[in-house]
Amino acid sequence: MMTTANSPSPIAAFRAKMAAGAICIGASITLIDPRVTDALGDSVDFFWIDMEHSLMSPEAVHGHLLAAKARGVPALVRVTGSSTPFIKPVLDAGADGIIVPQVRSAAEVQQIVDDCRYPPLGRRGYGPRVPGNYGRDGGSAYIERANREVFVAVQIENREAFHALDAILAIPGLDSIVLGPFDLSADMGLLGQLDAPAVAAAIDTIIAKSRAAGRFVGSGMAPDAKLALQMAQRGVQWLQVGDDYGYMLLAMDQITAAIRSQFQGVTG
Repeated sequence: MMTTANSPSPIAAFRAKMAAGAICIGASITLIDPRVTDALGDSVDFFWIDMEHSLMSPEAVHGHLLAAKARGVPALVRVTGSSTPFIKPVLDAGADGIIVPQVRSAAEVQQIVDDCRYPPLGRRGYGPRVPGNYGRDGGSAYIERANREVFVAVQIENREAFHALDAILAIPGLDSIVLGPFDLSADMGLLGQLDAPAVAAAIDTIIAKSRAAGRFVGSGMAPDAKLALQMAQRGVQWLQVGDDYGYMLLAMDQITAAIRSQFQGVTG
C-alpha cells in the first residue's frame, strides 16, 4: 500500500484499522536481507522487526525500515532492552514504533515512554535523520506529528510485570500491551503450557485490563492460524503470526510431504 500526500501515514492507518475493530496480521523479520521485507509487504498489515532473538545489526534494521517505508507498511522494531541507547537510534532510523520485551515495572515503562517522545511530552533527544527527511522536515510540525504517531508497546511476559499491570496501564503515552505467552508461562513455572488454567487466566486478565484501559493488545506467536483466531477471539488486535524463516520451512515441508506422499511404496 503506497501512501500519498493526502493519505494517512502507515502507522496512523494501522491504528485506525484496530480502532475500527479490524484485526491486523503481521510478520516477524529475523533475516538480514531487506528483500525479505520487500517480498512480504503485500501480505501483511505490519512488520515486527526482531532484534531480540536475531543477530540483526543496525544496518540491517535500517534496510528493513526503508523497505517497509517503500511498501507503505508500518514497521515496529522489537528492541533488545529498555534503556535509551536501545530505543533512540531505532526511532531515528525511521521505525514507526518499538516493542520492548521483558519489562518488569511501571518505572521502567515510564522511562520507555519518555524516551519515545520529544519534550514536553517526553525526553527524546532531537536527531530524526530518516523520519525528518534528512533535515528537510523538522521543527514544531515534525515534533507534533512524531509525538502523536509513534507507537509504544511493551511486552508482559513475567510475573513482575503482570503484578504491576495496573500501574503500567496508567502511564500516559503507552499505546499497546503485547503478550509474551510462552515466556509468561515459563516464568509461572508452566513452560509452554498455554492452556493451563493459571496461564490462560493471566492472559485473559492482561487482555481485559488492557482493552478496558484503552490500550491496543498485540501478541507474538508461531505461524498457526488456529491459535491466531483463538487469540483474536479473546481480544488480541494485532497478531505477529510467524516469521520469515518459519514461512520457508512451513512451505517447503508441506510441498515435499505432498510430493512424497504420492510416491510411497514406489521404487526406482
